[in-house]
Amino acid sequence: MDATHDRGEPTPAHGGAVLEVSPLSGRPGICVSGEISVITRLSWQEALAELARRHRDVSYVELSGVGFVDVAGVSALAVTAMNLPGGRVVVEHPPPQVPRVLELFWPTVRGIEVAPR
Repeated sequence: MDATHDRGEPTPAHGGAVLEVSPLSGRPGICVSGEISVITRLSWQEALAELARRHRDVSYVELSGVGFVDVAGVSALAVTAMNLPGGRVVVEHPPPQVPRVLELFWPTVRGIEVAPR
């Protein structure tokens, strides 16, 4: 299976999991689909690093096409938001575990906003 970065280059993901990342149209951020787990972790971390490099004031992470995010995937998202020089990351339509994990482990994180499904 392939994991696709926002550059459109396929990257192999082993174990059958797929993570596809593409730029959002008309606003800064990424659209993600598939699964965020140990199998796709490197692709997810690379996508977040690229998001942070391009970040200005608000960056969007559209997760409506994501079926599962493990705790480490949510952690990478929270750490990315915490390390931004300013502004915020708006996480749109995440799977139910994302806001739960954020509330459990990072209840006071600033710089991240979750828009529910």
